[in-house]
Amino acid sequence: MNARELQAQAVFSAIMGQPAAPVVEPQPLKVVGLHEFMATELPARETILTPILMTQSLNMIHGWRGLGKTHMSLGIFYAVGTGGTFLSWKANKPRKVLLVDGEMPGPALQERLAAIIASSGVEPLPGFLSILTPDLQSGAMPDLSSHEGQDSVSAIVEQVGAELIILDNISCLVRGGGRENDAESWLSVSEWALQQRQRGRSILFIHHSGKNGAQRGTSKREDLLDVVIGLRRPPDYDPASGACFEVHYEKARHLSGDDVAPIEAQLTTDASGICRWAWRAVSDSTFDRVVSLAGDGLSQSEIADELGVNRSTVSRAWRKADALGLMNAKPKAKARNQYKTGRDGE
Repeated sequence: MNARELQAQAVFSAIMGQPAAPVVEPQPLKVVGLHEFMATELPARETILTPILMTQSLNMIHGWRGLGKTHMSLGIFYAVGTGGTFLSWKANKPRKVLLVDGEMPGPALQERLAAIIASSGVEPLPGFLSILTPDLQSGAMPDLSSHEGQDSVSAIVEQVGAELIILDNISCLVRGGGRENDAESWLSVSEWALQQRQRGRSILFIHHSGKNGAQRGTSKREDLLDVVIGLRRPPDYDPASGACFEVHYEKARHLSGDDVAPIEAQLTTDASGICRWAWRAVSDSTFDRVVSLAGDGLSQSEIADELGVNRSTVSRAWRKADALGLMNAKPKAKARNQYKTGRDGE
């Protein structure tokens, strides 16, 4: 609550004959010279989940409804809390994580977490993974657009000692701040997020994609974020495939080179119920699709239209396939080991 709100509360309490809460004066800003600043010892930033998540960072993953955002957030949740791996990312040590889930029914969340636990072979240490979910509350979930909602979540963060807060998702947890595409409605949430970062915590926002494929709503959300990941459907996406998506880095302040190369990931479940993630570079999957479509007799332009990629991308794959002698006959389907595989959470 800011100073103006506290003053208004004091006036209201006086009118109603109630004891007023003490007014907290804002602290003066502290300014230092260059030499003093450079001599100040500040905690070094560390990697929470190599290479994507850093300590004191604000991040977002967005994707279409039903594409696999929650599968991804739960995989990251478990990997960070156990010091494990998820897809090609690795946690250097276990860290305390708070998952604030805004929409999943409790039994469905239990089912997904049970599959991850059974598949990972790693048990989290007590107190490292904490969950705030609607089915366990006596009322509505906190609204992070309000100071009351922010304070209630902050109290839980302090209670469990979380270093990473996963908010799944913005639409459910930020409800009363005005229109979703209104930049001003995000101001209060961004201030709260910056306070969490100042206290050494990181936040991962889970959000929906809009019609244009970008995160839904105001682009001002991305101004403060360190990493923004967009989940996209592969060109030949089949709904029967379940959770299958491409991971694209749309913003990555501390990443470059191979670290930001997009990957294609798919979640599979075997007959015994063990879940495994399979993944490969998007460039590899594009190459395989170009070879297959060329074998079906499509031209480079037709392939580019079919896959929704630039013709130069198709041309590079075509030349590579031709050099490898793969354009002489229709290629056979590639074996399942085209992906790197691991148990869920590995």
